[in-house]
Amino acid sequence: MSPLPTTIPALVRTRVRAAVRRPARLRPEEVESRTLLLRLCSLLLQYPDAEITSARAALTVTVEALPPSPAAEDLAAFTAWFAGQEPEALERHYVEMFDLRRKSSLYLTYYLHGDTRRRGMALLTLAQRYRAAGWDTDGGELPDHLPVVMEFAALAGPRGGEAPLRQHRRGLELIHRALSDADSPYRHVLAALLTLLPPPTGADRAAVARLVAEGPPNEEVGLDPYGTYGDGEFAPPGTFVPPMAAAPTRVPPADPTTSRMEGTR
Repeated sequence: MSPLPTTIPALVRTRVRAAVRRPARLRPEEVESRTLLLRLCSLLLQYPDAEITSARAALTVTVEALPPSPAAEDLAAFTAWFAGQEPEALERHYVEMFDLRRKSSLYLTYYLHGDTRRRGMALLTLAQRYRAAGWDTDGGELPDHLPVVMEFAALAGPRGGEAPLRQHRRGLELIHRALSDADSPYRHVLAALLTLLPPPTGADRAAVARLVAEGPPNEEVGLDPYGTYGDGEFAPPGTFVPPMAAAPTRVPPADPTTSRMEGTR
């Protein structure tokens, strides 16, 4: 996409770019195919507990039945590895990739906000998005956990449902790169997911390079804790902002003389 003229107001330019990056209207069968792919990716990126590992044969058969596509090829490569591993080995690999490495964490708001107060606002806004769509998570994971975000995308549809995935495209690219550098088969699941999103822009690639070099932002004392709305942010204008916390109530210590007198009554 060629740069938009700088004479166009910034708000208009932002809306035009957003419109270009939105998915085109899809046929019902295409929506159904995307829904199945998102649900498969969501399942395959969950912790491989006994329930998931016992379903490996069914997951493999489902992937093999997918229509030919780059995403189907990636998922087939993953399930071929997944089906052949011992459950304990799968658990160890998952923990190593997603719990012990920050650059492949599955918590998407971390890549935008790091360990800052702004991340809390992003989590709140994402949870509000789920509730507004009539979807309640089971509360077992944070709302930005990638399998949760993909399940919402599958339930809510390509436009509104997939919006959080598009907004976190840069974080997804970083996870895919980190998994590829580690030669983890989970890179195939991220690759399959990325085929469903618009191609990365030059700005996306530059932002991912900065994330690789510098990492997510750190807390900066004195700045607005909730930030402003912009590319990749969750909180639109007019969103709910939590009130400032009240000063803690200080209870004066009890007079020991009074306590002794009360105790003799």
